[in-house]
Amino acid sequence: MDKFRMIFQFLQSNQESFMNGICGIMALASAQMYSAFDFNCPCLPGYNAVYSAGILLVPPLVLFLLGLVMNNNVSMLAEEWKRPAGRRAKDPAVLRYMFCSMAQRALIAPVVWVAVTLLDGKCFLCAFCTAVPVTTLGNGSLVPSLPVPELARLLARVPCPEIYDGDWLLAREVAVRYLRCISQALGWSFVLLTTLLAFVVRSVRPCFTQAAFLKSKYWSHYIDIERKLFDETCTEHAKAFAKVCIQQFFKAMRHDLELGHTHGALTAATTAMSSTGSPSDGAGAGAEEEQEKLRGITDQGTMNRLLTSWHEYKPPLRLGQDAPLMGNGWAGPGPRTPRKEVATYFSKV
Repeated sequence: MDKFRMIFQFLQSNQESFMNGICGIMALASAQMYSAFDFNCPCLPGYNAVYSAGILLVPPLVLFLLGLVMNNNVSMLAEEWKRPAGRRAKDPAVLRYMFCSMAQRALIAPVVWVAVTLLDGKCFLCAFCTAVPVTTLGNGSLVPSLPVPELARLLARVPCPEIYDGDWLLAREVAVRYLRCISQALGWSFVLLTTLLAFVVRSVRPCFTQAAFLKSKYWSHYIDIERKLFDETCTEHAKAFAKVCIQQFFKAMRHDLELGHTHGALTAATTAMSSTGSPSDGAGAGAEEEQEKLRGITDQGTMNRLLTSWHEYKPPLRLGQDAPLMGNGWAGPGPRTPRKEVATYFSKV
């Protein structure tokens, strides 16, 4: 159990390893889904090919979209692509790297599904049973005497042993072996091609564009880390803002109660609060610390403008700015006069 806990903690700490683990689990899940899937060929001319194409293409598309949805970089990529340029220019190379990284991981499960489907052979058998060369594998002398619709109807029943009645024309076992052999050959060829392509993408490409690859990878990690730190900072600031607001509320309520403008029940509650200590009294020196965490933002409008500025004018990637920050968070020509705003709460009397 400790080993599994250590592996899980490592995957949580490393975003790339975590996504690789998720993709591996999805690949295993896709193979398990196919083994549990009940393949039922309609055994009708015209419907076999449609059904087989749906089984071969629709689940991989669903798995690909599911792989993109489970990747945290999807929303990050969309945000980086749609955001205004502002003070930070967009780098197309970084966007391409993020998209290629997501697509490569999301394609693992669909590739496994297609490979397992071809190696199993049922889908290929259902799709191409009407194309079996009867003249070569069966009784070719009877083929000219059969109408084309009747021949297609007869061959379409090859995947269904319980209703196939054409052994006098073509032995079913011969057709099944013939089509499954072709399907498995295509399956292994598909596995070989995808493996070679993955090798080229993962190994050969960085050798030719190593500098561009490293820059794209670095700034992709930077965007991910910046987003996480921004969310953590927002959570810390929201917690401090809520704590100060609650402390001011109870302080104002206590002041109103001490004036004696409330009814007897509220007076008794004031006495009980005084004996047990109000929340603001327990805060003590912690209130000043929470005030410092607000960083001069003391009302909803200022916070909303700051968040809008972050989205529209992302700070430039430059450290050591000498100019002071303006109200929108950008370096300006002169200092900004600080303004202190205090939230006041009134109680009904």
